[in-house]
Amino acid sequence: MSIVRTPYDGLPRALVAEIAAAGLDAEAVYAHVALAFEEDLPGGADDVTSAAMPEMGRAVADVAAREPGVVAGLAIAELAFRYALGDDVTISGRIADGSRVRPGDVVLTVEGPVKGVLTAERTALNFASHLSGVATATAAWVAAIDGTGARVLDTRKTLPGWRALQKYAVRCGGGVNHRFSLVDRAMVKDNHAVAAGGAVAAYQAVVAANPGLRVEVEVMDLDELRAVLAAGCTEVLLDNMSADDMSEAVRINEAAGRPATLEASGGLTLDRAKEVAATGVDFISVGALTHSVDVFDLGLDFREG
Repeated sequence: MSIVRTPYDGLPRALVAEIAAAGLDAEAVYAHVALAFEEDLPGGADDVTSAAMPEMGRAVADVAAREPGVVAGLAIAELAFRYALGDDVTISGRIADGSRVRPGDVVLTVEGPVKGVLTAERTALNFASHLSGVATATAAWVAAIDGTGARVLDTRKTLPGWRALQKYAVRCGGGVNHRFSLVDRAMVKDNHAVAAGGAVAAYQAVVAANPGLRVEVEVMDLDELRAVLAAGCTEVLLDNMSADDMSEAVRINEAAGRPATLEASGGLTLDRAKEVAATGVDFISVGALTHSVDVFDLGLDFREG
């Protein structure tokens, strides 16, 4: 067999602790990695290509950036190599998640049996490349609004099963996480307002049913904003408003004693991020950070000799 499928309790304690310290459930991350290997090697099968090769011994390989950006998920890439190769692998030179890299920068080095490294390579890179893509995209938005006081916020538009990891990568890129689920906070959307007979009625129903829970209300225009502020709402999402209307929303909020934080959402693009953030909103939320991000180009190359 070219991989050993290390059990969770066989992982290095320091690696497990590092993943947990990043705000992730280390056991859930392990299960995600194990599932990824099961997709490649169903039913405990072997990699038919690598297994057919003659004995190739051991080698050292570097994982390096092919483009500039911000890396994330490198500890998960290490977990993938250790899942596949157990104690028969050495990982060194792994840089910190959230680090900026340039083309050619080595982000981690792996030494182990060639067949096993070849088998584990794609799974390890899949995690690190996708999460580095999220972190890099987030960092671009953060840079675009630098100096405005606004912060970049993610959404629930995440890939199924990847939410915790994608939101972690957003943090690596300098962004802020919105709610993780439909239970940790409430958001009254336009369809809730329609169903309840108005945004205020929907807001009041949610507050009555969930005392003490954070509740955000999406508003479509300035009249709705005034109404929900008067009802006591302290978190408001400004949906698809023009920059002029957002500036006016900030003025209205401040005139009311600034009772609410304001989040801009809908139709945002990187080239107008600064304009939107400069209106005075507290957050700009960007679904594209997670739902349609480009992967970051990382590659693994064996050293010669």
